[in-house]
Amino acid sequence: RNPSRPARGMGPPVNGDTVRPVLFSILGIDIQSYGLSKALAALVAAWLLGRAFEQLGLKKDSAHTLVLWATIWGFVGAKIYYILEQLPNLMVHDLGGMGFTWYGGLIGGLTAALIVIRRHHLPAATVAGAVAVPLTVAYGIGRLGCLISGDGTYGRPTDLPSGMRFPSGVVAPEIPLHPTPLYQ
Repeated sequence: RNPSRPARGMGPPVNGDTVRPVLFSILGIDIQSYGLSKALAALVAAWLLGRAFEQLGLKKDSAHTLVLWATIWGFVGAKIYYILEQLPNLMVHDLGGMGFTWYGGLIGGLTAALIVIRRHHLPAATVAGAVAVPLTVAYGIGRLGCLISGDGTYGRPTDLPSGMRFPSGVVAPEIPLHPTPLYQ
């Protein structure tokens, strides 16, 4: 083995300089990478969907309303689903800022979107097509935020060169893992 090259499966470690749950502080308030990524994802989705709605002859405000309520209820649904998964061993820390399950977010966000579509009298098939790109971009931004924050949604151990370590993450395993947020 060439000593100048990392051993197979050692991959580039994500160190404390890369995994940053807190990006910076303003006046003593920590700006979390996870929360900031989710806010940025929602803003980008609202902007993209607003443009798509205008091109389709729909109101931009309806796009913004749809993204707002789908985001809020997506988080509510994700938290509720996570809490239900923890039963009967639910603990106080499960109610905090961590612990969201993707399926619950899908259920909550989709339900809210359908309600907005109905209340704004929007053509459902047209909206479904219009949300495809904004939703995909927003999901990608959110997953990058998960990776940067080191939120613990890593994959299984791996010997592949893509394996990453997360020593400063919420869960800090000692071995290289699949960086599933990058794969998604």
